[in-house]
Amino acid sequence: NCCQIVCGCDTIRVSAWGPHPARNFVTAPYPGFATDLQAMAVVYDATSQGTGLVKETVFEDRFRLLAELGKMGARYQLVGRTAVVKGGRLHGAQVVSCDLRAGAGLVVAGLAASGETVVSDAHLVDRGYERLEESLARLGADVKRTDER
Repeated sequence: NCCQIVCGCDTIRVSAWGPHPARNFVTAPYPGFATDLQAMAVVYDATSQGTGLVKETVFEDRFRLLAELGKMGARYQLVGRTAVVKGGRLHGAQVVSCDLRAGAGLVVAGLAASGETVVSDAHLVDRGYERLEESLARLGADVKRTDER
């Protein structure tokens, strides 16, 4: 086990330790695995031990995040609508958000990476995560916004 998840009435507490194994994810309409979480699944696998698959069955062209993660050292191969993602360590880089979900994934990747990550066009993330940098800072992350909203 690499984490513990405890759910309360209005809280979810996650404690993680050590490396985590790669997983396979397949997006699907409700009640399946939400395509909105696909970018996070790719980041999960990119920071894991092993190789995971992320298959996108709902939308085309949802893997634009991969090229930006590649700048951070992510190893992947795109085969049709499936990303084969080899786990490892990410390093900080200058990356560009192409949409809300990819931007949120890049922020999470930056938190997991060594060194500094700068996410350009982060205003796209604001459409789904108001003041994300403030929420992350309250959780102890070393994160700040450097551009105008």
